[in-house]
Amino acid sequence: MESSIIDIGLGQLALGLLFILIAGSASLYHSLKLEKDLLTGTARTFAQLFLLGYILKFLFKIEDYSLVLSIFTFMILFAAWTIYGRVKEKQISFFLPVFFSMMLSFFFISFIVTAVIVGVKPWWKPQYFIPLGGMIIGNSMNAIAIALERLLKELRTKRYEIEMKLCLGADYKEASHETLKNAMRAGMIPSINAMMAVGIVFIPGMMTGQILAGADPMIAIRYQIVIMVMIVGATALGTLFAVLLVRNRCFSKGHQLLLRPGNR
Repeated sequence: MESSIIDIGLGQLALGLLFILIAGSASLYHSLKLEKDLLTGTARTFAQLFLLGYILKFLFKIEDYSLVLSIFTFMILFAAWTIYGRVKEKQISFFLPVFFSMMLSFFFISFIVTAVIVGVKPWWKPQYFIPLGGMIIGNSMNAIAIALERLLKELRTKRYEIEMKLCLGADYKEASHETLKNAMRAGMIPSINAMMAVGIVFIPGMMTGQILAGADPMIAIRYQIVIMVMIVGATALGTLFAVLLVRNRCFSKGHQLLLRPGNR
């Protein structure tokens, strides 16, 4: 199969703005008041992605594993901060537990994928480790945010039920077991649904990119399968560690629920 890539010039790229004009016209016609957001979003898309392109060209030349791991750590740190901002509950401090949960699970999955499954040498080669790690972080952070929001919301709304179980002799793990399960399910369902629909409802971005770049579709499929299963694995581990650690912070040493009404 020919592996040459058709280049997209700046003129062709500008022509793609026609789709934004269509969306903007629809917004104006129906008074949706989304024109400003469309303009800002388009400008940020161009600026951020071009900047990312130049950064990646630099990153892929790095030959120092400590610098690669530092970049990976910063990506997780930023993701953890994003989760902290998205979850409305602020009475319980959960930033550090989330960061350590993500760091442990995401590094483990990224290492297994690059070193064992793909067989990259060295395993921290930035051309593989940074994009694969980025996909893990980007997809799993949404699951963790959903799970934590569900966990903290249910602990608050089911406070009296949980406290009743505690009064009857249950420890905090037994009293909040159902809530923990619900949070885990909420976090993991989107990635499982994606596995159900992949290849039939949609063609994933990485597979599409490889095919457009001239790769053999069968090789692209194998990579995409690895991506899908690694995301599910990272989502499961990251969500599990995060909800366990955060749940632990919601209870005192005497197994008393610390969440109280009106202190979100």
